[in-house]
Amino acid sequence: MVKRSFWIGLLERQWRRRSVLWLCGARRAGKTVLCQSLENVEYFDCELPRVRRMMEDPEEFLSGLKGKRIVLDEIHRLPRPSELLKIAADHFPSVRVVATGSSILEASARFKDTLTGRKTEIWLTPMNSRDLMDFGGPELSRRLLRGGIPPFFLSKNHPEADFQEWMDSYWARDVQALFRLERRDSFIKFMELLFAQSGAIFEATRFAAPCEISRQTVTNYLAVLEATKTVSIIRPYSSRKPSEIFSAPKTYAFDTGFACHARGLNALRPDDFGILWEHYVLNEIQGLAQNRPVHYWRDKRGHEIDFVLVRGGHPAAAIECKWKSGAFDPQNLAAMRKSHPGGKNWVVSSDVEKPFKRHFGDLEVEFIGLGQISRAAP
Repeated sequence: MVKRSFWIGLLERQWRRRSVLWLCGARRAGKTVLCQSLENVEYFDCELPRVRRMMEDPEEFLSGLKGKRIVLDEIHRLPRPSELLKIAADHFPSVRVVATGSSILEASARFKDTLTGRKTEIWLTPMNSRDLMDFGGPELSRRLLRGGIPPFFLSKNHPEADFQEWMDSYWARDVQALFRLERRDSFIKFMELLFAQSGAIFEATRFAAPCEISRQTVTNYLAVLEATKTVSIIRPYSSRKPSEIFSAPKTYAFDTGFACHARGLNALRPDDFGILWEHYVLNEIQGLAQNRPVHYWRDKRGHEIDFVLVRGGHPAAAIECKWKSGAFDPQNLAAMRKSHPGGKNWVVSSDVEKPFKRHFGDLEVEFIGLGQISRAAP
């Protein structure tokens, strides 16, 4: 069992702040294995009938676990999962709980409302750079092509059939269970098209005809994908100046492997690395920043900044993603800083081992590798 040090450290730190943690993430991201790798925990698999019977009386169940650290895996299988977590938070704070379950539970408004202020949510993203080190430091190109779902990444052969099985299971076990959509073929087609165009500005009208659905249904499908953390919607950063784009979001598949699968890629071409690197940098930012928003910036003349982070009233930080640092052109950054002066400027590249700074006129830019991105997304 590989110990994923970044995520174990994050869980341990958050446990010191709050007794109940909710570990969420896409299907097969590794939630169960991560929880089983924690030290000094008692593990409960809520898919087992005998375990569910143990929890029929939450107070009695928790009273026998005072002072312990427990994992409640697949907690959505309980008839009243939020009730158990609420009782644990309010009446048994010495019991340290980490709960995992289907993304449908996290998407439930009732679940969120009941546990507001009582739990800390941790979003387990696909494998990040620290995970790659823990898995032995394989070539980055393997991670970009196969993605960050551990069993897909570790498969001896290219897991093409596994991607399709994942989508079928996601439809049956996640989407149908909560949203009860009826048109499976249209939904899967929409998801595949969205993944194939991952990283582009989203326009609902482009999907309506190919999927044989209305524009409103396209919008509804996108909301389902966002709620289940299958797609990231990156909204524009803007002060609503006439020259800026302020309403059109960009959409990213949750994992590079699925973006490659939707594009029909079994091997990477030189032109593929740029957009996949952009996805991977976003994944790294989201793992560090968790559920804090990430934006992008674009003006009507076509200048664009990949990602913009706003933290605690500080000027917006700009992040450009370049597979090779020599490909950076300061024009886009200069255009943004005319509208939004101040703030840090970062270029994240795969070929930067030691950070360095360069000046382009009055513009100071720091070039960093993925290992230093915590400077930009603390």
